[in-house]
Amino acid sequence: MTPSARSERRTLVAGIGNIFLGDDGFGVETVRRLTERDLPGHVEVVDIGVRGVHLAYQLLDGYDTLILVDATARGGAPGTLYVIEHDDPAQAAPDPTPGAPALDGHRMTPDTVLALLHTLCVGTGGEPPRRVLVVGCEPASVDERIGLSPPVSAAVPEAVRLIEELLRDGKPSVARASTAEAST
Repeated sequence: MTPSARSERRTLVAGIGNIFLGDDGFGVETVRRLTERDLPGHVEVVDIGVRGVHLAYQLLDGYDTLILVDATARGGAPGTLYVIEHDDPAQAAPDPTPGAPALDGHRMTPDTVLALLHTLCVGTGGEPPRRVLVVGCEPASVDERIGLSPPVSAAVPEAVRLIEELLRDGKPSVARASTAEAST
């Protein structure tokens, strides 16, 4: 990527999740609502759903910041929002384990996507995003069903507001956890 492309400060907001698994659809619903908002021109919002491989390849287009929106089980009350800053996106990829199963493009966690991105960047000379954030919501249930639970549904507007705040100020108003652990 050219230095001028990196200086454009492009941001990708990606909703992750499976709408057929209840609250796992949190990311998809949140970005759907975010697309109805007036966002800065350098921000791209996409519904990735379960297409983690697609996300990794899209990130090769060069983004300064990646905001992943996902259901995130961390032990809080259902509907609790988290902002998790991935400590070092460039180091997201562990060495592959011999005999490891092939990637399942429909069940990739954010860490798996970042690991794949790292591998792709090494092969293409690209760069991963400088900053990776996860805006997560504690799920009540990820059982097979369509629709969010009441506490997670109620958290969606707050998540939209939180993402807008991150896009504007770069800092969240909720407690931040510093870990890459980010998906159910």
